[in-house]
Amino acid sequence: MTHTVKKVLALLFFVFLISFYQYLPYEQQGKAIDSISGTLFSLYFFIFNQTLGIVHEGGHGICYVLHAPRFITTLNGTLFQLLFPLGIAYYYRKRGNDFASYMAMFFVGFSLLYTAWYISTSGQGAMVSAQNSFLGVDGYHDFHYILSSMGLLTYYKGITLTVKIISYILMILSVGFMLFDAFMRNGELSRIQRLKERKRSKYRF
Repeated sequence: MTHTVKKVLALLFFVFLISFYQYLPYEQQGKAIDSISGTLFSLYFFIFNQTLGIVHEGGHGICYVLHAPRFITTLNGTLFQLLFPLGIAYYYRKRGNDFASYMAMFFVGFSLLYTAWYISTSGQGAMVSAQNSFLGVDGYHDFHYILSSMGLLTYYKGITLTVKIISYILMILSVGFMLFDAFMRNGELSRIQRLKERKRSKYRF
């Protein structure tokens, strides 16, 4: 990945992150988006959210095939949704591609933000209506069941807030590291390389 590509991607992720405040669907329900930036944000958000939704349902599907207990089956959707980008981050980190690892970690935070929203709706009942379901059909609410099983449903608002804070911390840190890698680290590396070259030149005859 070239320095120019890193800079472009870092700026795109930065703009995407700061756009959450104004355009995040979970917090702007009922508000019409009539700007180009809002439309682009909605498009990116839809693509990323749907991708994670597919991974989420895939986690459930594997457990259905394996006839896992209901609690594990219900929980595995969210686990897959989080472990998928986390696994990608680990893969690139082990191979020394820090920038790609930061991008993947951003999506771990993005996934947690969706999870926070999902938890926030657990107080609405045990069922999810078709219009709010990823599959477009009525179904059981994952976190209503999970939190009820654990005796934590009463605390769903506090859990929502905690997960939301963690999600934003992850996304902010990821974008911060991307910006540093793209705009600062290259300069630092160049200076180090110049110093090394100067030291080598002193010993040349």
